Amino acid sequence: MRLVELLIVIVPVIGLIYGGFKAVSKVRERIDDVPAGEAPALERTNKSAQRQAIERTVREHDRTDTRWLDYEMDVSKLLDYPLMTDMRDPFTQRFHRAKLRADLLRPAAPGDLLDDSGAARDYRDAVEEYVTAFDVAEAEAIRKRRNDFSREQQQRLSRAHGALRIATDTAATPQERERAFDVARRELDGLIVLPERTRAAIERGIAGELDS
Repeated sequence: MRLVELLIVIVPVIGLIYGGFKAVSKVRERIDDVPAGEAPALERTNKSAQRQAIERTVREHDRTDTRWLDYEMDVSKLLDYPLMTDMRDPFTQRFHRAKLRADLLRPAAPGDLLDDSGAARDYRDAVEEYVTAFDVAEAEAIRKRRNDFSREQQQRLSRAHGALRIATDTAATPQERERAFDVARRELDGLIVLPERTRAAIERGIAGELDS
């Protein structure tokens, strides 16, 4: 009786192993059946598809960078939607972390990732996260505008907004622009942090006026 029971257990297992062996054999046969002359062409096709996928990812990265640059270079837009630089907000934190990771994984050239599928996958995933996080953060910033700020804080943002218009106005004197920028920084202190690129662009403009 025990022998019969043992056979009932073993026979199906042997069948599964045999079936798996046949499946692997068929795959190997299909690989072996590829004519030697076609193998390089197939490899070139795969490389071309990989390169196109990486290039699409790079373009999506660039497109999202451009959307963020609109905020960095347009002070009025940045102060209308201050949540985009408010690192107290979890959506903003997620967006900036995602951007940093995508930037760190970005290849110098698409071809650099052709022979490293793991790195290519990591970069693609990082850009997808960056795009998604930016979309969410921007939607939240547009929805809230300045509503998360108190009445007094909103007044400070408005004063900073006016001062920054003067600071970036080439028709104003260099001294007026410099004083206005000082006022804007005082009003924004503790509220939002101007992106480094925004601050540097304003400072370069003022310094150029003072030097001329």
